Amino acid sequence: MHKKILLHPAVFPSLSHCALMLEAEKIVFEINDHFEKQTYRNRYYIHGAHGKQMLSVPVRHGKSNTHRPTKDVEIANVFDWQRRHWKSLETAYRTSPYFEFYEDDIKPLFEKSFDKLIDFNMETIRKVFELLDWPIDYGFTNTYEKEPKDVADFRFLVNAKKEFAFKKQMPEYYQLFSDRNGFLPDLSILDLLFMKGPETPVYLKEVVRLITI
Repeated sequence: MHKKILLHPAVFPSLSHCALMLEAEKIVFEINDHFEKQTYRNRYYIHGAHGKQMLSVPVRHGKSNTHRPTKDVEIANVFDWQRRHWKSLETAYRTSPYFEFYEDDIKPLFEKSFDKLIDFNMETIRKVFELLDWPIDYGFTNTYEKEPKDVADFRFLVNAKKEFAFKKQMPEYYQLFSDRNGFLPDLSILDLLFMKGPETPVYLKEVVRLITI
């Protein structure tokens, strides 16, 4: 187990992100890096009827946003993204074992207004830890360091496009549409939460041992 880890504050984090957070004594969230598109910074994946489905939080773009730090990224609320995200979650998981159990706690996140991406992401992380009664000790970076010291650097996991080797080794659990799509590893924590409920930490403890730098 790594005592102190460095991660990006991803939106409804992937299982690998959550496994590391569960095991760490201290989490440091990177907020001073330059924002990059097509990463878990503003997207998460669920298991829909037609396979892996991406849900993306739209962000504001402009000349002034070039090389902007993650902490300053603003959500483009001109798009009705929250309603669409919740509808997608309902469609995918309404009949899952634990959707109704967690619905009243998670739905308000899609009804509250957020200006900055970091605020929404952190709210999703805190809510997951709260629902599973996980203690969480975290802080934020003060500056960006390419090679940080005294911390296990797992920022590479923010890459949503790379197929890390450990994903192929992740143990399977029942997913609603696995009969037609097969098992999809390392989705958003929501997939595992809606399927396994209180047993979520048990699965994550199996996953954390597969992740290496």
